[in-house]
Amino acid sequence: MNNKPVNRRFSIAPMLDWTDRHCRTFHRQLTKNTVLYTEMVTTGAILFGRGDYLHFNHHEQPVALQLGGSDPESLAKCAKLAQERGYNEINLNVGCPSDRVQNGRFGACLMAEPTLVADCVSAMKAQVDIPVTLKTRIGIDEQDSYEFLCEFIDITHKVGCDDYIIHARKAWLNGLSPKENREIPPLDYERVYQLKKDYPHLDISINGGVKTLAESITHLDKIDGVMMGREAYANPFILAQVDQLIYGDEAVNPITRHQVVRNMYDYIEDEMSKGANFWHVARHMLGMFQGLPGARSYRRHLSENGHGKQADISTMEKALSFVPE
Repeated sequence: MNNKPVNRRFSIAPMLDWTDRHCRTFHRQLTKNTVLYTEMVTTGAILFGRGDYLHFNHHEQPVALQLGGSDPESLAKCAKLAQERGYNEINLNVGCPSDRVQNGRFGACLMAEPTLVADCVSAMKAQVDIPVTLKTRIGIDEQDSYEFLCEFIDITHKVGCDDYIIHARKAWLNGLSPKENREIPPLDYERVYQLKKDYPHLDISINGGVKTLAESITHLDKIDGVMMGREAYANPFILAQVDQLIYGDEAVNPITRHQVVRNMYDYIEDEMSKGANFWHVARHMLGMFQGLPGARSYRRHLSENGHGKQADISTMEKALSFVPE
């Protein structure tokens, strides 16, 4: 167990079907300081599911578990289990707008129930010593005033939540798909900046639309942390500069894209020996050469040949041959 404190200056967003342990292992080849998040895991899956939904590799640390749920007792049980397993942070999802999540009474719809969220935070904090954080939106539906956001912060902070990750868009709970909710409601970074001014004692990270490290550095002049989402997944080599540019780590050794991919070979072979399919890991590496000559051929070869039982390290080596070193 290694529940060491985390520096949330830069993190990668929890993304369903994307940020699994294979993805996080890959991202950890590129950055040692970035805080990595699990996909959202429901309390029901952890407590009653047939699989081990808390499994992660300790080389992924620092890693945070994102929970989905709204029952304080169940969340408290899951938080305790997660701390025992070595997670560095527990994050409650108060931002996902999907119908499935709403029907389970968790995600963004919980913004309308700040007292319930406070009860959830309080119950979890009573069971763990690691940070309990909230990832939320700036508002939902017609409840999108700055006062509404501040009331949510006030009520949840009273029970000891000091760390917030704010997706700088409101969520429309009816009428927009999750994808549309990431794109259609306008970004309002200024509202998150104002929140930090009004609550300087809180640790506030910003999320939504961040595509470059230059943008991240600009945000960090005004708030405590930046959470990058899809850009980190689609163009992962951007992470190779995070330790130096964001964390000021001058001891970073330059690494090439080919080296990063080959550094994954032992992990891939170990996972395959345990029954994993090559594609389970390789799919997260499709964007490694984005924008470079040969990138399309690299992606095509992996996509066409990486799924079957015969796919292995030689499949990746062939894909790499399309991209000049």
